[in-house]
Amino acid sequence: MASDASVALAVRQKVQDLLNAAITGNIDDLKKFAKQLDDGKGLSKTMADIKDANDRTALHFAAREGKTEVCKYLLEELKLDVNVKDADGETPLVHAARQGHVDTVSFLLEHDADPARASDLGATALHHAAGIGNIELIKLLLSKGAAIDSQSDSGTPLIWAAGHGQTDAVKVLLENHANPNTETDDGITPLLSAVAAGSLACLEQLIQADANVNISAGGATPLHIAADFGSLDILNCLLKAGADPNIMDEDGLKPIQVAAARGNRSAVEILFPLTTPVQSIRNWSLDGILDHMQSETQRQEDLGRSLKEASLTSDKGLQKQALPEVTPEAKKKAAEAKARADDAFRRKDYASAIDAYTEAIDLDPTDAALFSNRSLCLLRMGQADQALTDAKICRSLRPNWAKACFREGAALRLLLRFEDAANAFYEGVQLDPENMELVRSFREAVEAGRKAHESEKAK
Repeated sequence: MASDASVALAVRQKVQDLLNAAITGNIDDLKKFAKQLDDGKGLSKTMADIKDANDRTALHFAAREGKTEVCKYLLEELKLDVNVKDADGETPLVHAARQGHVDTVSFLLEHDADPARASDLGATALHHAAGIGNIELIKLLLSKGAAIDSQSDSGTPLIWAAGHGQTDAVKVLLENHANPNTETDDGITPLLSAVAAGSLACLEQLIQADANVNISAGGATPLHIAADFGSLDILNCLLKAGADPNIMDEDGLKPIQVAAARGNRSAVEILFPLTTPVQSIRNWSLDGILDHMQSETQRQEDLGRSLKEASLTSDKGLQKQALPEVTPEAKKKAAEAKARADDAFRRKDYASAIDAYTEAIDLDPTDAALFSNRSLCLLRMGQADQALTDAKICRSLRPNWAKACFREGAALRLLLRFEDAANAFYEGVQLDPENMELVRSFREAVEAGRKAHESEKAK
């Protein structure tokens, strides 16, 4: 008589064989393996019970690979649930849409797949169709009642399309009355996404649809983002559409200061005649603005470098310079400032929180949690570069803290540096394997990077 272990091993092998048959589209093997699983020798399982480690069924795999005939067999003969969800809350329809399999999506919809079913992150099949720019798929889903402004953690389908530079998808969604001024919880709009993606064509369409060119995410307007990235065509397009070059972000910086901090002289030249003088910059000239902001940037970098060099790396057995000594009185005052910052954060008054965290950091630059908290506030305000700086300082102070890895990954993700973000999240997972937020963020970054790479290849 076979042992329990050998039976379990046999079951796992047959399950894997069955799922592989769904992936390759081999219906004959699929039927054979399905019959073997119910051979009356302790291997009995219904097809609906057969799942991989991420709860994906044979129907998920068949849909993902565009194996419509397999989907037909599973739905019509074996009566599987067309709307079954995997561990991420994704249905077979979402899997098929992500890969752009129009025929499979059409078949699933004809068999009562629900286009409104969203993943745990709120993404529907339409989000994925918009992200990959598949016009035929977008039109099909809309014809079946997909909600055009459905919100996911990363925004509506229009935000996805704009963020991936999918010009034709943006056009179709706008023609079907997608809201050009919809916002995520973090204040991201389609126009901000288009600017961050560097897509002039998407930007022009959104402006024509009356998108607000002075909208801000955490204080950063599209003009701030364009100045940061140094995109002159986008900068000129925004100015022509009425973008205000004198709006300050939450750090009190105008777009010209952001461009100067980046060393983008051409952007500074465009903004200079349109910007009113900033009192803190004594020499209000092209060279004066650039010199002043470069000096400020260097000062911040020097601070981060000195903290990193001062960090202790006992896990590597290296002797490093000791961190600055902080007196008990300074620590007490830093704690008081942190309490004010925490209170402001709970009220979502991120600007006040940043001010108070900065005060606490000035008093106690050895506390990694302060940099972590300020990084989060900066992230909520769309200040990804500064959030990344704080996250890196936090990691230098506490190299083995998973939260520091998460902060760095989140900032890199907002900067659309998906590969670097995935690496940061993965390092956090290695430190804290049970942290599902890190695991999920790692998967999302990998997937976003894959989509960005495919989008670039398609251009």
